[in-house]
Amino acid sequence: MATTHALVGVAVASVVAITNPEYAGVAMVGAFAGGVFPDLDLYVGHRKTLHYPTYYWVLVGVAAMAVAVANTPVTVGVGFFLLGAALHSTMDIFGGGLELRPWEAGSERAVYDHFRGRWHAPRRWIRYDGSPEDALVASAVAIPALAVTDGPVAMLVAGAVLVSLAYALVRRRIPWLTKHALRFVPAPLYAYVPDRFVEG
Repeated sequence: MATTHALVGVAVASVVAITNPEYAGVAMVGAFAGGVFPDLDLYVGHRKTLHYPTYYWVLVGVAAMAVAVANTPVTVGVGFFLLGAALHSTMDIFGGGLELRPWEAGSERAVYDHFRGRWHAPRRWIRYDGSPEDALVASAVAIPALAVTDGPVAMLVAGAVLVSLAYALVRRRIPWLTKHALRFVPAPLYAYVPDRFVEG
């Protein structure tokens, strides 16, 4: 789930609350946004257009040097944004494949690696997005952030956990909902519906 990716980034960023508490908020919000960002390609080349499991890490290295030179809210926020995006892109390798029903394990495409010019195969440690274990991970990684922050950031984290749990409850129904929703898509827009939704 995008929320799991976001919450993992926030969990890592929560360390800043101990080392540099004045930057904790910007680090956590940056990591949350970066964790969600790659999935903005959901309808245009999903897990390929904005997913870079190699190149984001290069940018994280550059951002880390920028923070070392100029430790400011901007450099910290951008650095953790890139870290969140890097974690997301890498974590997709350990989940299910790119398909409407990933629990059927029919796809061997997890995330595209532009550096290697190929798709990574899914390892399925987390069987599919929205699986019970995915919801468990999302809930567990929220604990560090909730332990070190409060206010709007804590509300963001708690809200993401609630969304994760709700999504997990309906995940197996999404193919059915998608099938029926497609009947209401106007003909001129149907060509833009991702293939995996049509095939589902």
